[in-house]
Amino acid sequence: MTSTVPTGMNLPLLSIDSRKCTLCYTCIRICPVKAIQVKHNQPFAEIDDQRCIGCGNCLDICPEEAISFRSSVQQVYQLLDSEHKVAAIVDPSISGEFDDITDYRKFVKMIRELGFDYVTEVSFGVDIIAANYRHLVGDFRGKYYMFSNCPAVVMHIEKYNPELIGNLAPITTAMTVSACVVREKYGQELKVVAISPCIAAKREALRYEDSGKVDELITFRELREMFAEKQIEESKLEFSDFDQPLGAAGALYPVSEGIIQAARLSEDLLDGSIITSEGSGNIATAIGEFSTHIDDLQKHFNLFYCEGCLMGPGTSPNRNKFLRRSLVINYARKRDSIFDKQAWQDQFTEYARLNTEAVFRNDDQRMEEPSEEKISEIMRIIGKGDEVGMKGCSACGYPSCREFAVAVAKGLAKTEMCHSHNLRNQQEYIRSLRITNEKLAQTRQALEDSEKEARKEKETALEAMEITRSMLQKIPSGILLVNENLKIIQANQTFVRLLGDEVAEINEIIPGLEGADLKTLVPYNFYSYFTYVLDHDESVVNKDVHYGERIYNLSVFSIRKHRIVGAVIRDLQSPEVRGEEVVNRLSEAIDENLRMVQQIGFLLGEGAANTEKVLNSLIESFKAAEKGSK
Repeated sequence: MTSTVPTGMNLPLLSIDSRKCTLCYTCIRICPVKAIQVKHNQPFAEIDDQRCIGCGNCLDICPEEAISFRSSVQQVYQLLDSEHKVAAIVDPSISGEFDDITDYRKFVKMIRELGFDYVTEVSFGVDIIAANYRHLVGDFRGKYYMFSNCPAVVMHIEKYNPELIGNLAPITTAMTVSACVVREKYGQELKVVAISPCIAAKREALRYEDSGKVDELITFRELREMFAEKQIEESKLEFSDFDQPLGAAGALYPVSEGIIQAARLSEDLLDGSIITSEGSGNIATAIGEFSTHIDDLQKHFNLFYCEGCLMGPGTSPNRNKFLRRSLVINYARKRDSIFDKQAWQDQFTEYARLNTEAVFRNDDQRMEEPSEEKISEIMRIIGKGDEVGMKGCSACGYPSCREFAVAVAKGLAKTEMCHSHNLRNQQEYIRSLRITNEKLAQTRQALEDSEKEARKEKETALEAMEITRSMLQKIPSGILLVNENLKIIQANQTFVRLLGDEVAEINEIIPGLEGADLKTLVPYNFYSYFTYVLDHDESVVNKDVHYGERIYNLSVFSIRKHRIVGAVIRDLQSPEVRGEEVVNRLSEAIDENLRMVQQIGFLLGEGAANTEKVLNSLIESFKAAEKGSK
């Protein structure tokens, strides 16, 4: 039988709706291969499809119903609408699933109403592979096998124990054999749709090509969905039986031991050579013990991830295991009582020759084990010592703190998943918040005090400013402040009056001429003094400036170096200034004359003294000469 890996196998089998996930880690706890991971800075769990084995344990365990499996309903509708004949091959677990349908023949009719041309039983395929198992176990050649009935078990070994692939029974599944049978009977162009309780079988359905290929697989849940969409109800339909060939003991296959009974192999504890194990909690242990102790065990292993196919994840989630078991057994017993054994034997002989060889592939998903140093580092981060390395609350989804640390090191988990670590961080965070809040309260009080002080200072400054402004307006001289761009910062009313009516009109629009350009208000010989003071930071005092027909006395001084200058302007022709200016200038003239008189007096005084010295010297010389002549 030829293997293939078609495009469909690359589509996620199970997925998590990130909008519904609350990170409760329930799915991580239940996943037997830890294919569900939480990445750093990711607020939801995610299924790694490459690592997933499709066991479906997580499907109904999620309290938020955030997990779903890939639906094939639309693809099946497309097949039914195509020009091809389509056969439905129905898993025998159907007898335990549809307890609400009174007669299996009504159930068969309901499937036909969907548009299927043929409806056959997978239990006939079970009969064929059961014979192969009987031969494999009976013709023992020293090698022990694990039965390959369960697709999830097969994928587990291919992904996580590939060294045991050689110990997988080289017998394909009943579903694949059934696809071969219906194509052999009804034509190789036939399209085949499997109806199954198994989600992992969606991958198994795409494992083979040629006659063993299953074109699509729908679960019992999806089948119920299709019945509801098409409004197909038992009460409106007549009986219809399965198409040939019909199964025999293969109807017991949904029960874990059913394949052993169908193969007529011994289940005796003393004489039997097969160990049956079911349930995800036991499978990893069973595979591990098979790997390490098979020489001591000396048994073949019959393994099912579910508690029998009748409890598969594709069934309705009512989980009435023993009711389903009873329904399966009662259906098999009823069929056996009316069964045409000779017809079955003839058909079995015809189709037993079909190729049932399984094809497995190494799909190793094991990750490199992290170093002890890395594990210890993560243990320290989450606050765990070596003494608790094998303990833990399992709230993170891992059975021990060490296994959790290993998962973190592999990138499958993050430290925030550890509840005790989070709680400790939260307590530290609360303490930090408390300290921060206290500091914030102190800072807030200091800010409030500072704000009050600033408000008082502002009020004082505003009051002082108002007083200053009022004083400036009272001063009879013009007062002016300008910035480095010769833009007026402030001007009093006297300055406005000095410049005339045009400037007064501007002042009505812009009070105080704030922002006005001085260069547009006065001529160059006026504002050039402002430019000089700004550039040189030197004051200009008592400069007479002609402005129109008037003469102003201008003093410009620096307030902020190169940034702000102030000026005092006086109208020399105004009566009050004129008198003051005449007095000032007379005083200056008198002072200047006095200084000149003083200098003249000083010079005259020095001249008289020098003359006296010369005269005295001449007299002394004359007297000396007179004495010498006598």
